[in-house]
Amino acid sequence: MASPIDQVDVIISQWNRERPDINSRPMGILGRISRLSPLIQANLAEVFSRHGLDFPGFDVLASLRRSGEPYELTPSQLAKSMIVTPGAVTQRLARLEEQGLITRSHSSTDRRKVTVGLTPLGRRTIDAAIVDHSANEVQLVAGYTPQECEELADLLRRLVLLLEGGAEGTETSGSSEAPVQAAPDSSRLEP
Repeated sequence: MASPIDQVDVIISQWNRERPDINSRPMGILGRISRLSPLIQANLAEVFSRHGLDFPGFDVLASLRRSGEPYELTPSQLAKSMIVTPGAVTQRLARLEEQGLITRSHSSTDRRKVTVGLTPLGRRTIDAAIVDHSANEVQLVAGYTPQECEELADLLRRLVLLLEGGAEGTETSGSSEAPVQAAPDSSRLEP
């Protein structure tokens, strides 16, 4: 039974017809990742909104909660945990503090040092949100077996590491197929 086609298949087919000289195989991967991102974000936003959160707010609370007791981090530790810039952290904190979900406290010895911590309400909020978030993620990948989930996670990890410049991204997991080759230099293509 043939797999159903999606819009990415249509795009690839068009490029294969119009420009058979280019390698369109990566479009099947990267095009779908690009299409998945907004679909996943919209799905996650729906779950977070049930708890009065958006993705950035959830990200802060989740980072604090998973850091362990006393559920406190500095803004730079939060930035590293959330993989964002320190400026992005500052914007996220003000709203959460207004909602009573976090506190920001200054060191008594160095007023420049700030510690961000979960309030009891923040902890209850993230504990409830993470249960719904986890159940939602299980539903999003319910069409895959546990082994397929592991394989997909491994393939995506390798792509992330490759794009981030990590050496691990260039290793293969025993595949006998040749890696996808870069497109030929278009300046050397015949008209």
